[in-house]
Amino acid sequence: MKSGDAIAIEMQETSAASKGKAPLIPAPLPPPRPDGWRKGIAIFDFILRICAIVTALATAASMGTSEETLPFFTQFFQFQASYDDIPAFEFFVIAMAIVGGYLVLSLPFSIVTIVRPRAVGPRFLLLILDTAALTLATSAGAAAAAIVYLAHNGNPNTNWLAICQQFGDFCQKVSGAVVGSFIAVVLLMVLVVLSAMALRRV
Repeated sequence: MKSGDAIAIEMQETSAASKGKAPLIPAPLPPPRPDGWRKGIAIFDFILRICAIVTALATAASMGTSEETLPFFTQFFQFQASYDDIPAFEFFVIAMAIVGGYLVLSLPFSIVTIVRPRAVGPRFLLLILDTAALTLATSAGAAAAAIVYLAHNGNPNTNWLAICQQFGDFCQKVSGAVVGSFIAVVLLMVLVVLSAMALRRV
């Protein structure tokens, strides 16, 4: 074999080997997604928190001031209905006041998420505390709703009489407070969903 043939064979082998290897060029990274949607969620979160604060404190105040005394009485009895006569209503006032106070304290953290939309710590903290507040508000509203139902309809099986025919104003205030508590529950549910959406890696 001649030397020229050997050089040609080596060149062919080198070129064939180089064809089997792709050049190591890093793939371009996708451009970062703008944070406008995260900031929009944070602003909407802040507005909903203000609405939930008003709702929670209004329901606590409405229940806490619910009281009615009938115009007739006897020498030994005075017919009066007040929220502190029923433990479920007392729990309702305390729970909704706690929820309202927490929502007020959560406003600075909500502002931080507006200024820094990618901040994970404040958003994760709000998610946990919002879930706890949601649980507390739901339990308080459900307990008060059961008593309000008995006040309106009674229970003939246990000889519990409906008192709303006599204490109409009292029942109207406590019923409005229960409805307001469930509005607060819905707002808290939306807040939890918004926090989860903001934490989602997209």
